[in-house]
Amino acid sequence: MAEKKCISEFDLLMIANQLIIDHEAFIDGMRADSVEEKDGVLVFKGNYFLDEKGLPTEKTTAVFNMFKFLAHKLSPEFTVEK
Repeated sequence: MAEKKCISEFDLLMIANQLIIDHEAFIDGMRADSVEEKDGVLVFKGNYFLDEKGLPTEKTTAVFNMFKFLAHKLSPEFTVEK
């Protein structure tokens, strides 16, 4: 396996948000606002489209799946600069 590229959080979010926009499951307003690395896995966070009571909506599942897609796609390639 190739060595991971060290990248800034800003640059990684730029890549992640472009992948989100280009993805067929994109929903208007969907974007990654932050990323952290836990045990070699990139964890993306952003608006989960919760309702006024803080409960999930139909869009919540789509966002969760998108962040999971980003983790699977980008974790093997990148590590966040410390």
